[in-house]
Amino acid sequence: MEQIIRTAVVTVGTAALLAGGGGIALAAERTATPSPATSEISYQKAAQIARSRVSGGRVTKIERECEHGYAIWKIEVRKDGWEYDIYVSAESGTIVKFKRGSDG
Repeated sequence: MEQIIRTAVVTVGTAALLAGGGGIALAAERTATPSPATSEISYQKAAQIARSRVSGGRVTKIERECEHGYAIWKIEVRKDGWEYDIYVSAESGTIVKFKRGSDG
């Protein structure tokens, strides 16, 4: 009886893989064991990090983007006629890119 069950599971698994269900099986496997890499900082935390970099600035826009395969928060901050684009890693909370341009 045990041998029959193993064969049935292998047959169903092979059929699912051939039918395109392999991605579903992999996704289910990934969600079964959560990893610390999947946790991200919130947009509020990202805005706080950006405001600490440009003290006294006003956050005008926040976007969640993917650059070069990495999840980032792009925060636009304005202060004294300047516009700052601050890119914060969504995983670690570190500033990965900082740009300053005229507010225009």
